[in-house]
Amino acid sequence: MRNDDGKRPAVLPDRRDFITMGLGAFLIATLPRAARPARRLIRRSVPMMGSIAELAVVDRDPRHAHAALDAALDELRRVERAMTRFDPASDVGRANARAFAEPVAVSEPTAYVLSEALRWAAVTGGAFDPALARATELWDVEHRRVPPAPRDYARFAGRRLYESVGQDRWRGRAVVRFEDPDVGIDLGGIAKGYGVDRAVEALRAWGVTSALVNVGGDLYALGSSEDGDEWEIGIRSPEDPSRLKGVVRIEDLAVATSGDYERFFDYGDRRFHHLIDPGTGAPRLTSRHTSTALGPTCLAADAAATAAFGAAPDAAVRMTAAGDPGVELVDI
Repeated sequence: MRNDDGKRPAVLPDRRDFITMGLGAFLIATLPRAARPARRLIRRSVPMMGSIAELAVVDRDPRHAHAALDAALDELRRVERAMTRFDPASDVGRANARAFAEPVAVSEPTAYVLSEALRWAAVTGGAFDPALARATELWDVEHRRVPPAPRDYARFAGRRLYESVGQDRWRGRAVVRFEDPDVGIDLGGIAKGYGVDRAVEALRAWGVTSALVNVGGDLYALGSSEDGDEWEIGIRSPEDPSRLKGVVRIEDLAVATSGDYERFFDYGDRRFHHLIDPGTGAPRLTSRHTSTALGPTCLAADAAATAAFGAAPDAAVRMTAAGDPGVELVDI
C-alpha cells in the first residue's frame, strides 16, 4: 500500500522498541531493554474521552510516579466531566439543552476552552467550528451505514453557527447563550488537547520532568525520554497501522493528529467520517486521511490539526499561523 505521494509507509524501525500508546495514531520509541538506564518508564492506561488515555512517567520511584499519574488522570476526568457532549449533566450537555432559551452557567475551565474554540473559529473563517454538534449528531458516523438525506444536513451548510454562541458573566459566573436553535457545542476538536495540557501541569506540580500524555491522537512530550534524548513519536499510517507514516522527535512539545480512519462508515465510493465541513454540513471531502500539528500546547495543536484537515496546504498554513504562530503543520 502506498501513501498519497506514491511512497510506501515506513516499516516500523527495529533500531529501537516501539511501544503502543493507546489505540490511536502514535507509537513511542524507547531504548532496547538492555540499554535502558536505571530510570523506569511507568505507564497507566484508562478509557477516557471516547478513546484511550495513556500516560507514561520516567521516574526512579514507582510510588511517586503512580501518585503523579493519579493526579494527572484526575485532571483529565475533570475536563471530561465538564466538557463532554454525551452527558446531559456536563457544562456542554446543559448548554446544548437550554442555552437557546436562557443563559446557562458553566465552569471557568469550560468558559476558557469555549472562548479559545470560538477564537479559532473566527481566525480560521469557520474552518474550525465548535457549534456543529447538531450536525455531528445527525451524521452519527459510529452507528450510521447510510448518509442522511441532503435536505437534513443542508441546513447547517455555511451558517457560521459559531457566531451565534455568546459568552457573558452573570453574578460572577461564566454563562453561555445561543442565538440560533441549530447551535450545539461540540468541543471534541479542542477539549482533549486542553485535558492533556492540564494533565501535564499536574505532573509538573508533582516534580515530574519526563513524561508522555496521550489521549486519542493528542500527545504532549514532557522533557526528554528515558535515555535523555528527544522523544521519538511514530505516527501510524492510516492505510496500514502496522507501518509508520512518519516520525517526529520532540521535547516539551505537543503533537496532535486528526484523521478520518477511526470513526467513519463507507457508502458507495466515499468515506463519511466524523469531521464535519462547516461549508457543506457533511463530512469534509479530502484525499488526505490525516493532518498533524506540533505546538507549544496540546490545545493549540489539537485545534490546528482539526482546522487544517482537508484544507488546501496554503490555506492550512495561514489558518494555523493566525490561530497560534507557535504551531507548525507537519507534512508527513
